[in-house]
Amino acid sequence: VYVDGLNINSRTASKKTVVAGTHSVRMTKTGYQDWNRTLDLDAGTLTWLDYILLVPKELPVQTVTDYEKLVGLTISPDSKWALAQEVAATPTFQLVDLRSEEVKISDLTLPITSYSEAGTKGVKHSFSMVSWDSGSRYALVKHLYREQTEWLVVDTQNISQTTNVTRLLSVNFKDLQFASTSGKTLYGLTTDGAIRKVDVSAGTISRAFVSHVDTFTIFDNSVISYVGVDSNDATKRVAGIFRDGDEAPHVLRSVSSEDVVLKIATGKYFSDDYVAIAEGNIVTILKGRYPSSSSQDNSSLADFATLQLTGAVSALSFSPRGDYVVAQSGESFKSYEIEHKRTDVGAVTVPDGEAAETLQWLDIAHLWNDDGGTLTVRDFNGINVYSIMTVAPGFDASLSQSGRFFYGVGKSDTGYHLQRVKMILN
Repeated sequence: VYVDGLNINSRTASKKTVVAGTHSVRMTKTGYQDWNRTLDLDAGTLTWLDYILLVPKELPVQTVTDYEKLVGLTISPDSKWALAQEVAATPTFQLVDLRSEEVKISDLTLPITSYSEAGTKGVKHSFSMVSWDSGSRYALVKHLYREQTEWLVVDTQNISQTTNVTRLLSVNFKDLQFASTSGKTLYGLTTDGAIRKVDVSAGTISRAFVSHVDTFTIFDNSVISYVGVDSNDATKRVAGIFRDGDEAPHVLRSVSSEDVVLKIATGKYFSDDYVAIAEGNIVTILKGRYPSSSSQDNSSLADFATLQLTGAVSALSFSPRGDYVVAQSGESFKSYEIEHKRTDVGAVTVPDGEAAETLQWLDIAHLWNDDGGTLTVRDFNGINVYSIMTVAPGFDASLSQSGRFFYGVGKSDTGYHLQRVKMILN
């Protein structure tokens, strides 16, 4: 560890007392690229640099398995599994076991009784993996046929227990998202724009919690943040939250123009609730407590910070631990550290004529994306940026659970390849 260019004669984990002001920190390890950060420190404060990711200088790519075709690959939240799909028209997926260095692969074929018109001649089918549940066992699969949509909850450890949620409830959904680690509870956005809770085990669906919704996300299995139309005034668009158990949703922002981009994200850091709302190119971060279930008073959430971007916000999120906010506008992004109230600016690489890829969280403090055809990892603030390997766009990527390997999907003239690089040297 070096502070202000001087070796402090102590390796990690270590500590250093410095006077208030600007200081540079560098961490080095043989075989790895250096990590650097410059910090402006106030007197009497403590700053933890406990999120360091050291990347090897040499990253030879190893092919794990080959695919002639590949339409989808999604890695589970715990990085133990990947679900790959070679052909959209067939209900067969490959379950890839990433738990050990020797990767094992098995086929998963959906039971023909789990989706409609399985044996009807002339009917075209399309299957696509949507998401994993937070427990990394259940997968949500969308089935398209005859211009209709079905949603299937797939037990990847017992494929025979696949449940057709659409058929079970006789309800059509525009979106469906897991709300538990068991895979049995979900929140669904019905085609009439209402959010309802689904209990697969009981085969029940709740009343409409929120109406006139366009998009929604779930935080901590129970907090829904949404964007939609004001139920009392169709000329206004709103962003709000709803918690399981609330009597009604809580509108936190209302805009009169349909042209203004509106986004919302929720998080929690220590004992405080946080909400980030993007209105055009302005992001407002609120801090406090979510409104009580019986009150429409939002005064417990107060303005905490404001970010201004060069263009309309295209993506907005909190880090998994809730201590960082990242707002992206095309190729540029801004990050905000909640504890230290620091703002940083970064940018991704965008090839001419292409749209910028959305940054995604790799872990508690690092982001990844397909940076112009290269799998790229960067600190949350964009300061340390590392090129990992060349990848095909549109597929998932992740560190293994142990952090030893980084997995991604490459493409060559012969097809696609699930590949990896070693991140922890022997």
